[in-house]
Amino acid sequence: MSTAVEPSAWQQRIAGEWVGRPSLFDAQGIWHGFEDIRRSSVFDNGVTTYYMNGGIQGGGELASRFALGAPFAFGVIDSDADRLYTGPDFFGAGQPYGGFVDAHYYGPGWQVSLNTWNQTIGDTQVYSSVLRQGPTMVGVFNGLYTRDPELVEDHLAHETRCGSVAFMLPTKDAVRYRGECELWGADQRQAGAVRIELAIEPVNLLTAAHTVTWSGAMDYTYRTTARRDGARLFYEGPDGWGNATSYGRANYPTVHFADGKRIQGREFMMNAEPGMGAGTRLAVVYEIFEHNRLAYVVHGVLERS
Repeated sequence: MSTAVEPSAWQQRIAGEWVGRPSLFDAQGIWHGFEDIRRSSVFDNGVTTYYMNGGIQGGGELASRFALGAPFAFGVIDSDADRLYTGPDFFGAGQPYGGFVDAHYYGPGWQVSLNTWNQTIGDTQVYSSVLRQGPTMVGVFNGLYTRDPELVEDHLAHETRCGSVAFMLPTKDAVRYRGECELWGADQRQAGAVRIELAIEPVNLLTAAHTVTWSGAMDYTYRTTARRDGARLFYEGPDGWGNATSYGRANYPTVHFADGKRIQGREFMMNAEPGMGAGTRLAVVYEIFEHNRLAYVVHGVLERS
């Protein structure tokens, strides 16, 4: 726990109790159940403590691993530079970039290392935790949270209905997803605004030509052919090469370029619904590496047009 005169900007941004029902997926992207969660990062008399209470519904062979007999609570050394998690339930650190935090830590009760990405958009959080045993993927939690008490009942019904929906982009119509995003340097200083456009031209039901254009504080354009195989995506040039796996509504791409750039990210279809179709609101986070060094972080929301 930390002692401070006032909370950090990030701590103030995430104040309140967040309620969600994130879904649990195994390493292959197969849905296994829900985790009902209420969590809060509380600053009280100069001390910051993180609380998390809930439990697994379903889970299959993963259920016993993520079931515990008491709620989580752990100390936080609060800062806008580094948030340090001091145990006893989680140990590690996270770095805020405006409304997004990238955290790496270990949970002794779950016996996994976690890489948590939390993107705060007003009273909504787009959350995911990638769970690992050493380098081996164990599973993924992801979903949406709200801190608006009036929305909790409808929100939980939505997450129950949509948590297992597969990430999908349009497969017949040429469309564009566009939006203005925040660009942050690896030094956690805001570097300006970037407008991102993802233009999709379907070739067939499983393949589409993607043209991605970034403009503003960073200018970059690349083309790639995206081929879907179940929960897996492959990016097959001519400019960007890589792959992805989707876990429910969230796609996790890594794309490499001949100039030494690498983009790895998360694309979460916020309004995906069951049935044949694709959502229209895409929350994106991308980490940009130059010659294998983190250079920038960009996050925002793209709307379909």
